[in-house]
Amino acid sequence: MPTAELARLARPQRPVALRILPGLLVSFGAAGVSIALGSWVAGLSAMLVAILLGAGLSNLTGPQSPVMQQLQPGLAVASRRLLRLGVVLLGLQLALSDIVALGWPIIVGVVVIVAGTMTVTIALGRLLKVGPEQSLLIAGGFSICGAAAVAGVDAVLAKRKDAEAATAVALVVIFGTIMIGVMPGLTGMLGLDPETAGIWTGASTHEVAQVVAAAGIIGPQALKVAVLVKLARVLMLAPVMAIISIQQRSLAAPEPGRKRPPLVPLFVIGFIAMVGLRSLGVLPDIVLTGAKVAETWLLAAAMFALGSAMHFSVLKKAGRRPVALAALATVVVMALGGGVAFAEHFLTA
Repeated sequence: MPTAELARLARPQRPVALRILPGLLVSFGAAGVSIALGSWVAGLSAMLVAILLGAGLSNLTGPQSPVMQQLQPGLAVASRRLLRLGVVLLGLQLALSDIVALGWPIIVGVVVIVAGTMTVTIALGRLLKVGPEQSLLIAGGFSICGAAAVAGVDAVLAKRKDAEAATAVALVVIFGTIMIGVMPGLTGMLGLDPETAGIWTGASTHEVAQVVAAAGIIGPQALKVAVLVKLARVLMLAPVMAIISIQQRSLAAPEPGRKRPPLVPLFVIGFIAMVGLRSLGVLPDIVLTGAKVAETWLLAAAMFALGSAMHFSVLKKAGRRPVALAALATVVVMALGGGVAFAEHFLTA
């Protein structure tokens, strides 16, 4: 055996905490930069900036570079553990009373949009010969709440690949950004009233920040409705993750001496608990504000870590089929969202 190899094997391994620290520190630093830029530029999503920073670092240094190898343990923790903590805190932004106030047609419509988009996208993935995990990641991200949903689905997959999650996140960013221009233009061209335009925008656009940007162009009344409809879609994260987890659990053959994962992931239970706590109205504003800040930092750090897996070679290797599937998923969610918006318009006319 070469001397260098013997020296490497003889070198004592650093404690786990020291190995993950560099990646975590860089992830939180990038989150801080992303949040600052998002606060300075109106309509700019901190999540989007974090993803782009992660992708930039990976593409500039190379995924196998010494820098990325040094950061990888901490990035892996950020992309999974921090993401789950962020999703749990996301529940504190959702009050059931706000969702109920939308009315039963919208609530039923949101369920139809999420279930319909998931089902059709997975079916289209089979037709396009896109892998089942990749199809599921794209379906989750495009039907529920963008990159956070992609990461949530990735967290419960029995067989996961960082490259597939990175591809799905990249597609959410690309097509969601396109929607910022499409929805105001389309609703304006059709002469829709602000409420109908807001419902359609919130029901069809991928990321919460993208919904805010698109509906903000339409107007303040549309923005208020769009955000509530989008939050109703976010609320679907819990049941969808639970269903996928149960399905994936049945697919994963247990290894000797290893227990199966729980039927419902702990972070999904935490998300539901936080929604219930917020809905009780017992938390003071200062706690909700602090939780929102923490959630933003955690999700931005997780998005940076996910973005770091988004190397150009990964997207090139993914090929045209996932891109085609993402485009079709966007059309599907727009069609279903439009159907819900127009149905609500005629029911209340």
